[in-house]
Amino acid sequence: MSDTSIGAERQRGSDYADLSRQVRAAGLLDRRRGHYAVRIGLVVGSYAGLWALFISLGESWWQLAVAVALAVVFAQAGFIGHDAGHRQIARSRRANDLIGILHGNLLTGISYGWWVDKHNRHHAHPNTEGKDPDIGVAPLSFTAAQARRRGRLGALFVRHQAYLFFPLLLLEGLHLHANSVRAVLRPRPLARRPAEAGLLALHLGGYLTTVFLVLCPAQAVAFILVNQAVLGLYLGCSFAPNHKGMPILDAEDDLDYLRRQVLTSRNVRGGKFVDTALGGLNYQIEHHLFPSMPCPNLRHAQPLIRRFCAEHDLDYHETTLGRSWAEALRHLDDVGSGDPRSARPASTRP
Repeated sequence: MSDTSIGAERQRGSDYADLSRQVRAAGLLDRRRGHYAVRIGLVVGSYAGLWALFISLGESWWQLAVAVALAVVFAQAGFIGHDAGHRQIARSRRANDLIGILHGNLLTGISYGWWVDKHNRHHAHPNTEGKDPDIGVAPLSFTAAQARRRGRLGALFVRHQAYLFFPLLLLEGLHLHANSVRAVLRPRPLARRPAEAGLLALHLGGYLTTVFLVLCPAQAVAFILVNQAVLGLYLGCSFAPNHKGMPILDAEDDLDYLRRQVLTSRNVRGGKFVDTALGGLNYQIEHHLFPSMPCPNLRHAQPLIRRFCAEHDLDYHETTLGRSWAEALRHLDDVGSGDPRSARPASTRP
């Protein structure tokens, strides 16, 4: 590498340091304990209130409306677990982990430790083929190379995957629960395994016991199917806009941290309702650049980071929620149809 190239690499590496100093000076990494106290109180209160309503209603098909409302609260509890996993809520690791495991394993039925490990790998290599677990999920294919590795039945699915994507999300809730159970049972390392297993069993056992004790069998099955389908669809529709349809990097890509995070992420605009509905994850660029930044600070960081990206000729992609879904589906359709644009991972090397 020439002296000129070495100098350019150092400059690129210092860009993030400059941005980080600006963000820290603006107080955007400061904890927001009051915000999280209110948010946790609302989620826990809604959670308890909906289960009280469920018991008071008894055998009734109106319970399907409760199933939908509970799915929304489950997802919101999951968003709090997400923020705890990134150390956004409390100063100490132990306090964050306690909040995370209670909102993940106990309230939502998703293994906190399993999810944090998976999510950290995603943050380290977003949209990077062979490294990001979020783009290595069968039966979907996000690159032509993945599509070519599918068998005959898999190839048939891939050809229609854009149309099957949202129906597939209806199973995502059950998929998360199944992976969580496997995580606590398999021999691979898992921090706090006894606590994770105990709280997960308490959630799943309490959930199934309560539903089948209160409802007749037909209503109980319908309640579970609706509840888990809405949970999966809600979570999928919240996470899919973040990266799906954005550039996919090959495993050898050598982009620096700043450019890797910005170029593979997408922001979703839509005001406070969208901010609340998506748990703040619609500010995905800001979140990926500063994962420990408290969620309520992300929207305040946006003008600073967007301006910084413009000054450094970085493509800062932001769109509406509907268009973000359309971009994700268009990419899946391109891969399924063998469009040349999906022939290989995109290279964004300078």
